[in-house]
Parts: sequence; structure tokens; C-alpha cells
Amino acid sequence: MITVENLTKSFPGKGEHVLALDGVSLSVPAGTVCGVVGPSGAGKSTLARCVALLERPDRGSIRVEGVDLVALRGRELRDARRRIGVVPQGDSLLRQRTAAGNVALPLESAGVAAPARRARVAELLDLVGLTNKAGSYPDQLSGGQRQRVAVARALAASPSVLLADEPTSALDPETTGSVLAVLDRVRSELGVTVLVVTHDMAVVRRICDDVAVLEGGRVVEHGKVLDLLTQPGSRITASLLPEVDQAGTTPREIGQYDVVAEVVLVGFAAVGALLPEAAHRHDVELAILGGGLTRLGETPVARFKIGINGERSERALSWLAERDAVIRRAPRDIGGLAA
Repeated sequence: MITVENLTKSFPGKGEHVLALDGVSLSVPAGTVCGVVGPSGAGKSTLARCVALLERPDRGSIRVEGVDLVALRGRELRDARRRIGVVPQGDSLLRQRTAAGNVALPLESAGVAAPARRARVAELLDLVGLTNKAGSYPDQLSGGQRQRVAVARALAASPSVLLADEPTSALDPETTGSVLAVLDRVRSELGVTVLVVTHDMAVVRRICDDVAVLEGGRVVEHGKVLDLLTQPGSRITASLLPEVDQAGTTPREIGQYDVVAEVVLVGFAAVGALLPEAAHRHDVELAILGGGLTRLGETPVARFKIGINGERSERALSWLAERDAVIRRAPRDIGGLAA
């Protein structure tokens, strides 16, 4: 588990210090994947570097498995850092070493004997799906393969925490999928706690259990991804859910319906059955005016704009809300809902 409390970090600037982190607090449960998102300059990478103690914060505490890393010095700090694997942003492999040689580097530094080292390297290359690339040099690998080698190298010392800074930056969608699949395996098969810094919301959709939103060095939203969908005014929800198509929903067309609303449905049963069942139970006409489906991890999620006609239109909408659908009414004086 990672617990960050009141973390502050500043850097020298022209005339005054630049505050990169301003009282950041968050917790990441053991064995989960937490995404850290936010605009450029929000402090995401600084937070990751502080958690790894690559940067020492000005104030605050960073606890990994209950141990405050900020209070450690010397050998105790070096030992604690071995429990934290780091996948740096960009291509970080040594060009003169093969894939296997790059993965072995932390083990060599730790003085692990050659037989044990070779066995561990083979195990990790198998985990990331690159056993057949053990003898290849970085320039012979694709960008996604190099990133997977970097993940294997970060896992060499069997850390309990893995920090990945923009692990899918500049990768195409297919290659991104292969890297995210590896990070998901790290969590599910090894039980490693993963903190992912990213600007790509596809990363959050695919593998994150929790998400923290940083703005101006502060955490402005933090929680379980699925829980945030039900919170009014959530900053992250609009970025995670399908856009609602505005076509065909002018004020005149919206006026044709007794009720117009945006509905968010979570889970297999909800996405597949709730809307038609509401129409059938309450004998109303229900039309989907826009929206679509996505997945958050393995959970299907839908966001639709719906129009309902019939005497029991309001009751149908209430029935959906009683079954955990998230309802947002459409204003009657403008065309559609803000996506």
C-alpha cells in the first residue's frame, strides 16, 4: 500500500520557487492500479519521482507498506528503494545490452549469483511475453517491446510497488494494448501495487482501479474509477465515458419528448436490459438519442441520451434511478446535454 500525506515539493525558479506539489495526499490500496492524470505541469511526474525517492520532498510523508520513506537515510533508504520498481518516461534501455542484459542489470548490481540471475531474467521475459527476444538489442525491438523490457527490468528485484511514468507515450493503440496487458498481469499475477502517471485516458479505462486527478500540484479528485461515475460534478467522468452525440437533438426535437435525460448504466445487466425493461414495465416509448458503450476494466459502462414519451415517463425515469442508473436531466431550453 502507498500512502502519501501532505506532500510538498518546490524547485528553484527565476526569482522565486516553483511549487510543483502543494499538500498532496492520496492512498493506493495494495494490489491495485492507480492512475495519476492531469494537464501538463500538474505535478504528475514529480509525484512519481517523490514516491520513488528520486526527488526528496520538502515536507510530508510517503509510506510504502507502512514505512515512511522520507524518514530513511543511508542503507535503510537504499533497501527501501529496492521495493519500488520504476519504469521511466521514454526509452531508458542501454543500447549495448540485449533485452536479457537490460533486465539483468539490477540483479547484477545487487550481487545476485549468475544461475539465479538467469532464472529470474527468463521468468520476467516470459511474464512480458518476450522470451524469444532475449538476445535482441534495443534497436532491434519495437517501441512497445522496449517498454515491456523496461517493465521487466523494473520488476527484477521483486518490488512491492511499480511506478510507471507515461508508459504508453508515443505508442500506437495496438502496442499500447500490449504494454497495458503486461501492467495488468503485474497487478493480478504478482500482486504488485502499480502507480501509473499518464495523460491517456485509455490507460485509466483499461487497467486502473483508482484514479487521482492533479491540477496545479493539488489532488482535485481521487477515488475508485467506478465510484466516481456516480458523483455529481466529477471531473473525470466526462473523459472516461462515451461522448453524447448532439446530432438530432435540437430544441424542437427535444420538445417532442415528455422527458429527456442523460443516463449512465454500469454493469452487464444494467447495460443490456434496463432501458428496454423500463419501457416495457411502464408502457412508454423510449428512444436513444445519442451516446454509446465502453469498458472500464472488465466492467461495461454506457452513457446514453434518452427521450421518453408516455403518461408514465417520469415513473420510468425514477425506476431507472432506483436501479442505480445515474440520471442527469436535459435542460429544456437548449439543444442537448453537455458531453
